[in-house]
Amino acid sequence: MVASLDRSRAIRHAHLYRGGVKSHVGLHRLLHYDRSNLRGDIVGAITVTAYLIPQVLAYSTIAGLSPQTGLWVIIVAGTIYALVGSSHLLSVGPESTTALLTAAALAPLALGDPVKYASLAAVLALLVGAYALLAGVLRLGFLGELLSKPVLTGYMSGVAIILLASQLGKITGVDVAGDSFLTDISSFTHNIATSGVSWPSIAVGVSVAALLLIFTPRFPRIPVTLLVVLGATIVVKVFDLASHGVEVVGAVPFAPPHVGLPDLGNGALSVLLLPAIGIFIVGYTDNILTARTFALRRGHTIHNNQEFLALGAANIGSALVGGFPASSSASRTVVAEAGGARTQVYSLIASGLVLVCVIAFGSVIGLFPLAALGGLVIYAAVRLVDVRAFQRLWRFRKREFLLAVAAFAGVLLFDILYGVLAAVALSIVELLTRVARPHAAVLGQAPGIPGWHDIDDNPNTEQIPGLVVFRYDSPLFFANAEDFLRRSRDAVTSGHPRWLLINMEGNTEVDITGLDALDELRSWCAERGVIVALVRVRHAIEEALMAHGVGHKIGVDRIYATLPTAVDAFHAWQGEN
Repeated sequence: MVASLDRSRAIRHAHLYRGGVKSHVGLHRLLHYDRSNLRGDIVGAITVTAYLIPQVLAYSTIAGLSPQTGLWVIIVAGTIYALVGSSHLLSVGPESTTALLTAAALAPLALGDPVKYASLAAVLALLVGAYALLAGVLRLGFLGELLSKPVLTGYMSGVAIILLASQLGKITGVDVAGDSFLTDISSFTHNIATSGVSWPSIAVGVSVAALLLIFTPRFPRIPVTLLVVLGATIVVKVFDLASHGVEVVGAVPFAPPHVGLPDLGNGALSVLLLPAIGIFIVGYTDNILTARTFALRRGHTIHNNQEFLALGAANIGSALVGGFPASSSASRTVVAEAGGARTQVYSLIASGLVLVCVIAFGSVIGLFPLAALGGLVIYAAVRLVDVRAFQRLWRFRKREFLLAVAAFAGVLLFDILYGVLAAVALSIVELLTRVARPHAAVLGQAPGIPGWHDIDDNPNTEQIPGLVVFRYDSPLFFANAEDFLRRSRDAVTSGHPRWLLINMEGNTEVDITGLDALDELRSWCAERGVIVALVRVRHAIEEALMAHGVGHKIGVDRIYATLPTAVDAFHAWQGEN
């Protein structure tokens, strides 16, 4: 009968997968496309194309690659995600954080060789894609939830500051040669004293950033980004600012990308394994958080493991065209939604429009001033700093505010790659500290108030003589086993009971270390003539108790379903003894 039940569960799970995950994959939605969305998708595609071309050019330069590289990445990665991803709106391609991570990882390795740098970037994208596919196969979707809100707030603010520092050279015309926040600042302060700044470059960059900050929120349906960058390009051309130190993108000749696997020799795989993990974690976290945000607004469903597969396929596609790691862009997704897009058809149309622009308007793109692209990055970086989130954390709990500050400082001081891993570690440590010292209570009954309550919360709470009801509000595992043992012993020592009744409704999970502590408590109580009984034990926890052996030692007759039945059993025992 058990085997039959397991088979029926497996069949039902498979059915849910076919009807649930598959129906939310992009290709399935395209095959069942609702044509009423076509007009909005076309308008959204045009709007987002106007926005993404200058943005992608800027992100390519952040990554340390030629600007046109990002255009091929957005074409390939955006198309692949539209076919494989579970989000209706997410825009996948070059993104500021992963671009910055790419530069941080590769700058010390390429040693100024652009050919080697491009090859390493493609290998990095390939590794990120491989990690994502492996995580999808292993169904590790929970990784998207490892970063808590305070850590994300601090991390993103740190990334914003690093982005600002990375644009100092483009905005000021000062030669900045660094591969981290501290080295960027050091190089900038050293060189500015000797070479001076380019005031026309500063004027262009600051003007672009200011205009974007002012007009983009007010006119979400207008391609403000493209208009501002085109305006800056016209100004630079008309006033011949290139001769006054304002650098431009340069020629963007149309040349089909070299399609194929990147060179995996010369130890490239071994040196990039760790950096790829950091970029993979950041890319997936960006994907899942942005996708969930828009899914909640539109009533859609995001499948964590499908997002692994989509991110992996997009990055492998990027590697095959000589690109760099790709992730999602919240700003492009916002622009697409504001333009009327409702499905991933807009991404397919936008990819086609980008291809047309690369073929037909490469000479115009080549006139874009680098200072203007730097201003665009500054605009994006400023939007990453969420001051209100810091204020909210401060008001809610100082501990979480300090966690955000620690993540912010870690990203700046230890470089962004290690800052990512430190942010994940901080999230886990913060979680462990909370569950390692959880709330615990001795329970009693208050006159006129139904149920059982913490005796410290209500001064009128009364206990039953000879009975201590103890509740530990956490999974019982290695991190809090000693704390559980200490506090439950304190409850016995202060209450002098005949019975210790442990309410296990809060113990949603156990491990062998936690159950060893429970067994030690049982032995300690037995030496003092105190009986240990359990109440409100979940079925899975009861199975673990029996498998461990402590359940048999306590006795099945001392495990109760409800508090009233446990109290009745205590009174019956008391009457007999």
